[in-house]
Amino acid sequence: MKKPKWVVEKEQARKAAAAETVWLFGLHAVRDALMNPKRQKLRLIVTRNARDKLLEAIEFAEIVPEMVDPRKFTAPIDPGSVHQGAALEVKPLEWGGLAENCIGQENPRVLLLDRVTDPHNVGAILRSAEVLGASAVIGTRHHSAPETGALAKTASGALERQPYLRVRNLADTIIELQNMGYLVLGLDGEAEQTIEATLGDKRDRPVALVLGAEGPGLRQKTKETVDHLVKIDAAGGFGSLNVSNAAAIALYASKPR
Repeated sequence: MKKPKWVVEKEQARKAAAAETVWLFGLHAVRDALMNPKRQKLRLIVTRNARDKLLEAIEFAEIVPEMVDPRKFTAPIDPGSVHQGAALEVKPLEWGGLAENCIGQENPRVLLLDRVTDPHNVGAILRSAEVLGASAVIGTRHHSAPETGALAKTASGALERQPYLRVRNLADTIIELQNMGYLVLGLDGEAEQTIEATLGDKRDRPVALVLGAEGPGLRQKTKETVDHLVKIDAAGGFGSLNVSNAAAIALYASKPR
């Protein structure tokens, strides 16, 4: 009996995901990945100078580096990448599911990204999420930035430590978080209330903050699914924040007191 098309496509997608690898580059991103026991490392390409700087991490990871001439850096990354003489091929990290990352912590804060596709923005958001104590950053499998070398370099090591989950459907995930007891707030510049005013005496609740892409913002379905639309209080009537800056401010504004 011939398999249905959707079954074949699902099997093909599973095989493609299993074969997927990522090239990380830059001394900081490569060092943190080498020092991460959870990261599956496949191939390390370094110049002599980079190897000397990464020697402790290389020994920790027990990986044999491939030495290259700095003038002929052969790693398959964008030629314009600032690699600093180091590139590491890895498997994407497996963080597990929503419940194991979003339940169990006291006063958890979670960030959800609605079509935020720029890897530099996502990398910066991961960095802020780690510093400000978010439980997870959640994007979608489609229309959100996957793990890439550029994302890892911008995250400055946070990609190795900050859970970054990618889900099939953002609205379904919002509902799942609501069922877990989360108060879900969508950031919208046209909202009437600020984050602080909306939270009020609810700061002991788990809070999920949803941020949209710069320009289009949150999708209509997302706006309809969140508990409240909120804004960041601005000093003047003009201007807007980069999404990564908005994420940092929203996390700080929503922290328990």
